[in-house]
Amino acid sequence: MRVGIMMGFSSFRYLQRCASALPAACSAPVSATPVARVLAFNKSTTTFATIANGTVTVGDKQFPTDNDTNVTPTILNKVGRGLLHVPNHPLSILKNKIVAHMQDPKKFAGAGMPEFEVFDDQNPAVTTTANFDNILIDEDHVSRSKNDNYFINKHHLLRAHTSAHQVELMRNGAENFLVAGDVYRRDEIDQSHYPVFHQMEGVRMFSITEMNQLTNAAVFDSHNHTRTPHTQELHTEATTACLAADLKRVLESLVADLFGDVECRWVDCYFPFTHPSYELEIFFNGEWLEVLGCGVMEQQVLENGHADNKVGWAFGLGLERLAMVLYDIPDIRLFWSEDARFLEQFDENMPIRQQKFKPFSKYPACYKDLAFWVPDDFSPNSFAEIVRGVAGDLVEEVKEIDQFRHPKTQRESRCYRTMYRAMDRNLTNEEINALQVQACSAEPHLTCPMEYPH
Repeated sequence: MRVGIMMGFSSFRYLQRCASALPAACSAPVSATPVARVLAFNKSTTTFATIANGTVTVGDKQFPTDNDTNVTPTILNKVGRGLLHVPNHPLSILKNKIVAHMQDPKKFAGAGMPEFEVFDDQNPAVTTTANFDNILIDEDHVSRSKNDNYFINKHHLLRAHTSAHQVELMRNGAENFLVAGDVYRRDEIDQSHYPVFHQMEGVRMFSITEMNQLTNAAVFDSHNHTRTPHTQELHTEATTACLAADLKRVLESLVADLFGDVECRWVDCYFPFTHPSYELEIFFNGEWLEVLGCGVMEQQVLENGHADNKVGWAFGLGLERLAMVLYDIPDIRLFWSEDARFLEQFDENMPIRQQKFKPFSKYPACYKDLAFWVPDDFSPNSFAEIVRGVAGDLVEEVKEIDQFRHPKTQRESRCYRTMYRAMDRNLTNEEINALQVQACSAEPHLTCPMEYPH
């Protein structure tokens, strides 16, 4: 997965214990290390999460654990942090900027754009039906696997995308709406990937009467029922053309509001829940940047939401991806920083393009290599979870640097390099060595570790 367009609109592109001393690779303690002021984020009083005594609690919901449970205390501790509601937080600023744009009648004067309802406090614990089935993700699709998701139990998980709320909101009467929230995915570890990030999506629906007035033609094709590369079975070409044009007009306007006068291009792509589907790319800072995914909503999704007498479009984007580009933020972990030197750099009353992040951490990185025999069902994402569970946000990157298969036994070993770096202080050899021992002791199936010298 890339931090960016929604799962909804991204994952379809868009995984012997150490007894001896480990080699030194970190900086020594520095006596004059400055003490960073900390801003304490208040966890939401309505959405928090714990796991204890065979029960996972997420806000006001409780779930029994089972053999499919793989959500960890480290991940559950992120639930309820409410970054989208923290004043002057870059993600909050960006979300509010998008909301203001979509609700500004001046931006769409004469174009018939309605006001969008905003939902940004939905409980992140959802059913597998809501997360996958309602939006037409096939039962055998790779995005359903335990390797990529945080399952609470067999039938519930922490949402992998905000699209998990789409059908429920439609059933409750929402027609034109924006959904924003934290989403959860097991993934690799580096400066642009994090197991919790934030998405925003929009849905715009049209009644048959509205479409008749816009196209002066039939909305549904009652005769053909043939899907083409550019049109669904039930839609006339006029309906598809009108929806696609409206969608592109709205999103190009949004991108111009965020990035200024930039060149745009539309790329045909595939998502299970829209057809036709597109990705919007902009030429920014000398390269093409993918900023969002979108498309004409599949009529079956609308039928699942009891809105089969309507047609519509939808889009989705990743807030961290855009914020990192707009503010020049180099490391995704910074969004979770409680260091005042981070938040004090942003002001919700200033234009986004006038604000750039200035690095305040000059602390050196420290790396450790670990080689071990792997079981047949080994998953890189599972190893990343082990390291993350032990070291938390001290981990900057985990990457595979070598593989070996024994010629006689056919056992496979892999070597991973873990990069550690703190944002607010120097790390010591003793501290990182202890974490490395915990990491390679946390999973008994990873046998015979061998530390590589540096």
